[in-house]
Amino acid sequence: MHDKLETRTFLLLLLLVSCGFMWLLKPFFGAIFWACAIAIIFSPVQKLLLKRWPTYPNITAITTLLLCIVVVILPLMVVVSSVIDEGVTMYGKLQSGEINPGHYIELIRNRFPGASNLLLKLGFDLNNIKTDAVNAAMASGKFLAQNTFTIGQNAFNFLLSLALMLYIAFFMLRDGNKLIELLVRALPLGDTRERTLFAVFTEVTRATIKGNIVIAMIQGLIGGVTLWSLGVHGALLLGVLMAFASLIPSVGSALIWVPIAIYLTASGDTTSALILTGIGVGIISTIDNVLRPILVGRDTQLPDYLVLLSTLGGISLFGINGFAIGPLLAALFLAFWEIFIHEF
Repeated sequence: MHDKLETRTFLLLLLLVSCGFMWLLKPFFGAIFWACAIAIIFSPVQKLLLKRWPTYPNITAITTLLLCIVVVILPLMVVVSSVIDEGVTMYGKLQSGEINPGHYIELIRNRFPGASNLLLKLGFDLNNIKTDAVNAAMASGKFLAQNTFTIGQNAFNFLLSLALMLYIAFFMLRDGNKLIELLVRALPLGDTRERTLFAVFTEVTRATIKGNIVIAMIQGLIGGVTLWSLGVHGALLLGVLMAFASLIPSVGSALIWVPIAIYLTASGDTTSALILTGIGVGIISTIDNVLRPILVGRDTQLPDYLVLLSTLGGISLFGINGFAIGPLLAALFLAFWEIFIHEF
């Protein structure tokens, strides 16, 4: 009886301490997750380097991390910096009235009166949408003007999180296999089950992040170049928005290029609208429909509808990190139930 009481007390304290430690790490969850993702995606490079220099794990981990910085992080920071500059410029034009969202909406209403009446029947008043768009544009410009210090502080926090992520990624690359073996020994799930779950975690993380990022880059690049060649203002910013929108399966970048095509049609530039629509339907959507099942669905072994639901749910709960976390949770959910059905 005394031994059972001691065991239960110890397990209760173990649970409380573990929950407290997880709560302590909550502010750094994003950095830890992406450090694990970097280690998983670049682990083949790390293993290849270890074959050449098996006695230098620190050097191979640093080399792999430097490759990640050069190939992924530095280009991403350049794009983000350019987008911020273009965004500030566009906000300035919004404040000065050079860009007027209300004018664009009025133009569309005049060109498509039938669509305006249909929206009105559905409960959408274009007058209210016009007013809200103008107010939102002015509020965004005012926000940028009044919160320069906050933006700088957020940039500092971003750089701090980036440094923390790279620091953790180094140890994940160097000691990842040891950590996995330690977890296999510590978790009371059975070694076979634990290795299965870790394999699912690795495969889904690699497939989801690599697949979605590759698709987003291709769609954003094609969309941005198309908009730039058509003379659309803010092509870089819109291309990046298309890349982010492409993270949403099924709908994707059409959220951006369809309204632009409608505006081009309303403004009388039918040729540009047709070119954009043709590229959007014939190339951008085809890339999404062809590559996403290959790069994401096949490796994660998730049906398309589950990829869509888990991605949308992940983004709504975890923000931009959710495009990877959502499908990962869905795959682990299926893996747990598959083990249960098979064994019990």
